[in-house]
Amino acid sequence: MSTLPVSDTPPSPENMPFVAPCRTLDMSAPLRWMRLGWADMKRAPRLSLTYGLALMALSVAIAALTWKFGTMALYIGMATGFIFVGPVLAVGLYSISRQLGKGLDPVMGYCLREGKYHIKELLVLGIILMVVLLVWARAAAMVHVFFPTEGTPSLRQLLPFLGIGSVVGSVFAAIVFATSAFSLPMILDRKVDAITASVTSINAVLRNKKPMILWGSLITLSVVLGFATAFIGFIVLLPLIGHATWHAYQETIDAAAWPLDSADNV
Repeated sequence: MSTLPVSDTPPSPENMPFVAPCRTLDMSAPLRWMRLGWADMKRAPRLSLTYGLALMALSVAIAALTWKFGTMALYIGMATGFIFVGPVLAVGLYSISRQLGKGLDPVMGYCLREGKYHIKELLVLGIILMVVLLVWARAAAMVHVFFPTEGTPSLRQLLPFLGIGSVVGSVFAAIVFATSAFSLPMILDRKVDAITASVTSINAVLRNKKPMILWGSLITLSVVLGFATAFIGFIVLLPLIGHATWHAYQETIDAAAWPLDSADNV
């Protein structure tokens, strides 16, 4: 892993860089993040699993609304989760790892204070992701023009619909992943706005394509396992990904140009 020089004196606000530089990652980095995330879970199991239960409950609620009210409920539920619930819960997991890194015993009150302290930028990031989600939903609706409507379509007839739908979905999934990979932990860690954090995240992903493809695959596998276990697996898997994401940010992003930020400045 390469390192970047760190300045002892951060620049003045008017001279702040547009994007935080990133380090070059090796292919073993995502597995290393998972190991560090698991170590954090073992050091703070009760708090981590509490957040895991909350995230599982959110997933179950969205699934139940979708089952009862259809696809529109899915879009509304995911948009609401992105804006009001998901970012705050994720910040709580990062806060646990942050406290452990400082040699503290993690406490729920500290996690909640940090979530409240950063709510403005978390909402901005949530709105950015919601806009992407809604455009994604519109694009998905447009793809349905390729669905054969006469009789019972064969697999060959479905191939254009499945192929175009997969490409469109992959593009939007990549946008969401690149935007959120490092932005949330950076918002927690530093006095930085959501736009700068998002651009920093996208830049880091583009400069480390192969390791980040592996990281995205591990996250996707965790989500699939969560669904395969009727959401129960999310209790462990989502906190694991959350803790690992904090270590991914710590190893990848050099945010020394921005002052440290926390609820109580510790």
